[in-house]
Amino acid sequence: MPTTALTDIGLLVTNDPALGDGVLGLRRNAAVVFEDGIVAWVGDSADAPAADTGHELGGRAVLPGFVESHSHLVFAGDRAEEFAARMSGQQYAAGGIRTTIEATRAATDQQLEANVRRLMDESLRTGSTTVECKSGYGQSVEHELRSVQVAGRYTDEVTLLAAHVPPPEYAGRVDDYVAMACAEMIPKCAPHAKWIDVFCEQGAFDRDQAHAVLSAGVAHGLIPRVHGNQLRQGPGVQLAVELGAASVDHVTHVNSADIDALAHSDTVATLLPGADFCTRGSYPDARALLDAGITVALGADCNPGTSYTTSLPFCIAIAVRDMRMTPDEAVWAATAGGARALRRTDLGALTPGARADALALDAPTHLHLAYRPGVPLISRVWREGTLAYSK
Repeated sequence: MPTTALTDIGLLVTNDPALGDGVLGLRRNAAVVFEDGIVAWVGDSADAPAADTGHELGGRAVLPGFVESHSHLVFAGDRAEEFAARMSGQQYAAGGIRTTIEATRAATDQQLEANVRRLMDESLRTGSTTVECKSGYGQSVEHELRSVQVAGRYTDEVTLLAAHVPPPEYAGRVDDYVAMACAEMIPKCAPHAKWIDVFCEQGAFDRDQAHAVLSAGVAHGLIPRVHGNQLRQGPGVQLAVELGAASVDHVTHVNSADIDALAHSDTVATLLPGADFCTRGSYPDARALLDAGITVALGADCNPGTSYTTSLPFCIAIAVRDMRMTPDEAVWAATAGGARALRRTDLGALTPGARADALALDAPTHLHLAYRPGVPLISRVWREGTLAYSK
């Protein structure tokens, strides 16, 4: 099989403590060899075996590719005016999603696919080599089905967000919408998805409604995840733990019982600082979660209403500045943490046997991701051992 060597790496983040220092498994003056789409060798640059293709990196830092475990890319339309209104003092509420539902339903399949392709390419340029993608802006059988089908052309990590908010035709009839989603939407869409998700929040779906949707998804072979505790403390975290969800996402408002439940579960707490930045909301207390031993992931939450960014480097900088994470913790959360949230053991690390997804920075160390916020530091990106982007 053809091999590719990355040599003269200034600082390598392996995320394998057996290969280097600390939780990030840091190695200096390192090299990595890819073969057949996986990591075949890691060691000192001076000892790197010969390879068919070589990339001498001149002391740049190399990290695993970012694992984006929370995005909403299948949509149409624009909510820039809503954003401007929030910046002028209006408070965010879940109802703005209905604007995007109307635009998405009116869009052609070609328009939706072009938008997904554009945002996937943008994600790659900011270092994300795996991107989970949700539906949720159709909220009818027809439109959710085409949304998961479009998403599936670009990622294996497709989520049916069957219950985002009740669409306009179900105003005042939320239970009727839930019954339809369980009986019709989920059976039709499940063959095209891996995950089932729900927005468990005031203005969206309550605990019993969310439980019904997630249970129906599980019955059709989907794995649960939950949008929970974004706008206020609520039942989302506890519901996620009860159902063994892979992750509960946002986790902005939690109490001691929520923290204890997460600490005694395998559910990942996925923090989405871009959403709190764009809504002027409170940031999650990542320090409290980490100190309790909870596995934390970072996601960009790209969506047109509350976090129109694909940049995990931006989210890393926010997490360090405003969520009391160390730079090492934030980088781990955006790589290995995202992999845990997707229950993937082959992603988020540069260790023999892992998928050969990596990025090189125009910087000597991963610390520059938080140290130089807003600067486009991603120099090159490899996906499955192939150079997929070069600045």
